[in-house]
Amino acid sequence: MYIPQQFALSEKETEAALAQAGFAQLVTHASSGLLVTPLPLLYDQARHSLIGHVSRANPHWQADGRESVAIFSGPQAYISPSFYATKAETGKVVPTWNYEVLNVYGRLVTHDDADWVRNLVTMLTNRHEQGRTEPWQVTDAPESYTRAQLRAIVGVELVISKVEGKVKMSQNQPERNRTGVIAGLKASDAPHDQLVADRVDGLGSTNANGRG
Repeated sequence: MYIPQQFALSEKETEAALAQAGFAQLVTHASSGLLVTPLPLLYDQARHSLIGHVSRANPHWQADGRESVAIFSGPQAYISPSFYATKAETGKVVPTWNYEVLNVYGRLVTHDDADWVRNLVTMLTNRHEQGRTEPWQVTDAPESYTRAQLRAIVGVELVISKVEGKVKMSQNQPERNRTGVIAGLKASDAPHDQLVADRVDGLGSTNANGRG
């Protein structure tokens, strides 16, 4: 992935983003071509892997050993040249897009083992149910039902070889343009525009000229 320096995450920021990562597009180069599966993944720090599961009917799990990448997309929004104060000053502005993305590369390993998959599902559930008043647990469902559901899925693990993070949030713009971007996005009713406005507001400017 092309990452201008002003948009690159630091090692610490990359580690934090990886720990918080949730829903991804898993892409694997198989003998039949590219396989793409959207799925939640969980970072296992001890194994330095991303772990998740797919349906047994999904051929993706049969690509064991293949090189893969998990793509986690963050907030994104179109940025109009009309947001920039420099539009009136020079007219030398163009549209762009603000976005966040985390790409995690590695080798795909599949786990067709009931105990491994049960442990994985338990960890995923606990991660996403935490903070709820009455968190649902895997053991809440009838055991026979749970066993049947587990037989219908296969575990997948992405053994990580490289992680790339990019946050393009108008850091390359002068402060007056960043202020305009925040105001322009805040005027929108779209939730993703509001999220990007908050991210732009929370990041500093590099005053560089790179474009993503």
